[in-house]
Amino acid sequence: MAASTRDACSFSEPQRIITTNLSLLWDVNFTERKLSGSVQLDLRILSDDVSYLVLDTSNLEIFSVCDETSGEKLAFHLAEPNKAIGTALHIKLPSRAQNKGAELRVRISYETSPSASALQWLKPSQTAGKKYPYLFSQCQAIHARSMVPCQDTPGVKVPYQAKVTVPMELVALMSAVGQGEEPCPTDASKKTYIFQQTVPIPSYLIAIVVGLLESRTIGPRSKVWSEKENIDQGAYEFAETEQMLLIAEDLLGPYVWGQYDLLILPPSFPCGGMEHPCLTFVTPTLLAGDRSLANVVAHEISHSWTGNLVTNCSWEHFWLNEGFTVFAERKIAGRMHGEKQRHFEAIGGWKDLQNAVDRYGATHPFTHLIPSLKDVDPDDAFSSIPYEKGSTLLFYLETLVGNNDEFEAFLKSYINKFKYKSITTQQWKDYLYEYFHDQQSVFDVVDWDAWFFQPGMPPVKPDFDTTLSSCCSELCLRWCRSATCDLTSFTSDDLGSLTSKQVIEVLSQLLLEPPLSSEHIQAMEKTYRLGESGNAEVKFRWFRLCIRAGYEPVTQKALDFAVQWGRLKFTRPIFRDLFKFAVARDQAIATFKQHKDDMHPITAAMIGKDLQESQQPSQ
Repeated sequence: MAASTRDACSFSEPQRIITTNLSLLWDVNFTERKLSGSVQLDLRILSDDVSYLVLDTSNLEIFSVCDETSGEKLAFHLAEPNKAIGTALHIKLPSRAQNKGAELRVRISYETSPSASALQWLKPSQTAGKKYPYLFSQCQAIHARSMVPCQDTPGVKVPYQAKVTVPMELVALMSAVGQGEEPCPTDASKKTYIFQQTVPIPSYLIAIVVGLLESRTIGPRSKVWSEKENIDQGAYEFAETEQMLLIAEDLLGPYVWGQYDLLILPPSFPCGGMEHPCLTFVTPTLLAGDRSLANVVAHEISHSWTGNLVTNCSWEHFWLNEGFTVFAERKIAGRMHGEKQRHFEAIGGWKDLQNAVDRYGATHPFTHLIPSLKDVDPDDAFSSIPYEKGSTLLFYLETLVGNNDEFEAFLKSYINKFKYKSITTQQWKDYLYEYFHDQQSVFDVVDWDAWFFQPGMPPVKPDFDTTLSSCCSELCLRWCRSATCDLTSFTSDDLGSLTSKQVIEVLSQLLLEPPLSSEHIQAMEKTYRLGESGNAEVKFRWFRLCIRAGYEPVTQKALDFAVQWGRLKFTRPIFRDLFKFAVARDQAIATFKQHKDDMHPITAAMIGKDLQESQQPSQ
């Protein structure tokens, strides 16, 4: 199933020839850090005179391509690499399968590179158990092409099957339903896991993990998976999963994926969470001990509808995935903790959006809700902008409709209308007007061009309820306005009545103010002990606040945090801040160079780009 627009980040031509099924055979080789085997692609020709199949690849070694029906070897060649989006694989089609309506099945034998950007191979020393190696994938946005030759665009969605052979001691999981395991017929020290995903998905949602994993049941359709060292803490932290699933179903419609499991990855995982069907990947930085960061699980659960079931047709329309998911995530928070909590989280999101716009600059094209990504690696354009600008647009539209129940009914209808499809922003907008056909005039005030295609902050800021944030603002202002002689007036009781999220909000507001003095920072740490917090979101903001204040003693602790936790949300800003902090810059550069080989490939690449930018003379 293909979307109706061309994806600037893919070489493939799904308007001419489309994949209808994908089947993987993989042998996981930890010694050589490679996946070796084959992929079988079922294809349908959609127009006449199609002589070549063009697939996306990146650093793959292609051994052979075969027409599975006839057994004929098919000619192929790899084009010159494109720095941003990889290498096109051109496969000559047999003459019988070059016109509209024809179908064929090809098998491509290949292996991945040890440096495949989708894969991180961990040494035993990098795991919690320290005894066995570990492998995990992260394909979003365009890294699946380094793991499998395919039409690597969210505009193409297919079911897939897989047989994965791994060392006997280890467990393999995928973004699919396990069908059991069988002995490896050629090697008694290995076994083969079998998987099936019957719901069509885009290539970026194909995922694999192999490690010494255990599970705990946390609900009627959910388990949490992890190395045993984190399993009990994970089971506690994510105990509300079924409650979130039920609320999401009420908001968005039936959950079509069967199982909803969570996998706690090692610390180098670059994301907060990744919404792989049947198996959400989450960072161990969510293990705060008080379930205060479980909103990330609500976000990934929401993706089961907004993103996985209804998908952006290309990465230029990424807000259709993430803006809708943030909006739904906060709807879940509102159902669980009250409407004021939903508004409170939206206020925090507005600050994240402001920070992203400030970092890029208010006229930067990456601050558009729908950016142009021609010849751009979508990772370079990744930020909170599609999340928060998109969610803010939906919040604004809901206020124009004037009735939350009506807008929620539209949301459910939208999911049902476009389920299993990849769509454009125009298709969503057309359906918005179709659904509200009897009250279209309420949208007359919307400056659609400004929302979609103009840079900077949104043209409208919704009127958020500030009940839960006002106390945060008051404490922020006290610190900003206090003279050095006033610092003894602060006590630990200042935070006593605040939730973890409100403490995070205080720090977020302080980060938008002029830097505090070193004396203020020392007083704040002595009073609140923020550097000792077990909440990674608190610690992250605290370290940034210290660096902005020029507080040199925090440098080593900030670097230790950035190296320990590979989550890009934390690691990248801290390194970026330290690259700009004159007295810490050399230490930060040395630390990055020392540890970059142990980082996830995406993390190392992004921080490397930040380092290059920091070395360029300012304009």
